[in-house]
Amino acid sequence: MGLLVLKFGGTSVATVPAIENVANKVAAEIALGHKVAVVVSAMAGVTNQLVTYCTAINPLYDAREYDAIVASGEQVTSGLLALALHKRGIAARSWQGWQVPILTNDVHGKARIKGIETDNLKASLARGEVAVLAGFQGMAGNNRIATLGRGGSDTSAVAVAAALKADRCDIYTDVDGVYTADPRIVTKAKKIPKISYEEMLEMASVGAKVLQTRSVELAMKEKVPVQVLSSFDGALGSDIPGTMVVDEDNIVEQEVVSGVTHSRDEAKVTLRNLPDVPGVAAKIFGGLADAAINVDMIVQNVSPDKARTDLTFTVGRADLPKTLDILKAAENDGLKGIQVESSADVAKVSIIGIGMKSYVGVASKMFQTLADKGINIQVITTSEIKVSVLISEEYTELAVRSLHTAYGLDQA
Repeated sequence: MGLLVLKFGGTSVATVPAIENVANKVAAEIALGHKVAVVVSAMAGVTNQLVTYCTAINPLYDAREYDAIVASGEQVTSGLLALALHKRGIAARSWQGWQVPILTNDVHGKARIKGIETDNLKASLARGEVAVLAGFQGMAGNNRIATLGRGGSDTSAVAVAAALKADRCDIYTDVDGVYTADPRIVTKAKKIPKISYEEMLEMASVGAKVLQTRSVELAMKEKVPVQVLSSFDGALGSDIPGTMVVDEDNIVEQEVVSGVTHSRDEAKVTLRNLPDVPGVAAKIFGGLADAAINVDMIVQNVSPDKARTDLTFTVGRADLPKTLDILKAAENDGLKGIQVESSADVAKVSIIGIGMKSYVGVASKMFQTLADKGINIQVITTSEIKVSVLISEEYTELAVRSLHTAYGLDQA
């Protein structure tokens, strides 16, 4: 017996029958003697529709009102699941982020959780209730609803699990675990039984859609055991059928490369003829940071004459228009003469593996494999357990399949 936090994503609660299925899983865990808190996303497609309404009214919407609108999807799901549990004779109540409360900063649309006051949830669980929480949302310092960014329900679930000191956080989604590559692209991809927080964090940050990056960061920091599994399988989280995200020390055999990921949500920006003087990069990236635009790959060319240089970086494809506006403003504010080039037909492909720490030649194999397929590399970045390359989007699937085979990840 223990305390479990179960999170169900949009596809897991997409319809009333799907919500009934979720209620059955919650009931089965309770029958095993567990106390359960549940975090739910909006029904599949609902958030996108709400976003469409916002942009139709005003593309330059007030982010505070945007949050009030898009957070309503999770409110509906949490109430419906509570009703489904009542029908099964299970005490349950729905909770919105502001009712818990889950406290966030004031960056509406991309808020970060500052803390969770757990007294209300603990009292609810002590009464034998299932606490059904609306994910993706909290309360900012101005007493306004704030949302955590797309995929934020994962972060909600891990944060609640950490605050309640839960024994495990099960993330139910539409896949039955973490795979060595996207199985829709690589038919020979294998499910990974255990993966380290570090590897999962890198995978999430470079394109794997299974978990939100911030949820993995939080799980690693708070040492929350996280399991990824499918809500459409008959097995429960307590049957341990998915992928466990754990400390590196809990993994006996470490692969050199654990997985190959890709992201098409990329845009490349190149600034030419930049003054090669201190403070230029700070001015450019400071403006992007102020606009909550995340910059990923960054490469600056060597300046032969020590006067002018080129700078290339990537941002999310959706952030490209805003990025170009900010750069235009920077050009009018002391950076006259720079040339801005951009492209949204690029993709990022990455290899990840804890074993890369102790093996040489891993990156060179990646570069040679892509060269053999005639795939040109535009940008390269590395970390201790990751190598990422930016390539033309049209070669994405070929690159992923070729690398998956090259590193011996294909399922026999």
